[in-house]
This record gives sequence, C-alpha cells and structure tokens, in this order.
Amino acid sequence: MEHITLSLPANRTLSGRALAGVVGSGDMEVLFTAAEGQTLTIDITTSLDNSDSRWKALFDRLNLISGLPAGQLVIHDFGATPGVARIRIEQVFEEVSHA
Repeated sequence: MEHITLSLPANRTLSGRALAGVVGSGDMEVLFTAAEGQTLTIDITTSLDNSDSRWKALFDRLNLISGLPAGQLVIHDFGATPGVARIRIEQVFEEVSHA
C-alpha cells in the first residue's frame, strides 16, 4: 500500500460533499469535500506502488480540461485503471457542482 499526498492550486469554488465508487468492489472510492480557498488537497491510498507520476498526470489533465475545485479529495484506490479513476473524480466534482 502506498500513501500519496498532493496539494494543487484550485481555480474554482464549489460547495458540499460527494462520494463516488466503492473500494470494496475492487474499484476505487472518491470522497470530496468542498472548501473555500485556492488549494485542492488530495490524499490517495493505493494498492499500486510507485504510482505518483500516474496520479500527477491525471490531475494535470483534469486541471486542463475543467479546472480543479478547492477542497479535500480522499481517494481509496484498489488498482483502478486511469480511466476509471478519472470517471470517479469527475463524478464527485459534478455531483457537488449540482448540489
């Protein structure tokens, strides 16, 4: 198990909280809590060692596409593919943006 913490600049503000996925399904779970400020703090617990660069690349891509919201993102990953990871993260951001 590896624990990764990222702190990235945020350029949008949302409010509320959301959950997507279920880690017990062999997939991943993403919890997002919006906060005021200019930073998105990301705590990742993953079953894949040495995956820092994969996560950084994923968040760089998300930032280019839609920007990152301020808040706290907690990810419990059980080896999800990058595509599934992106979908789960986008799901929590979308759910909070419609709350």
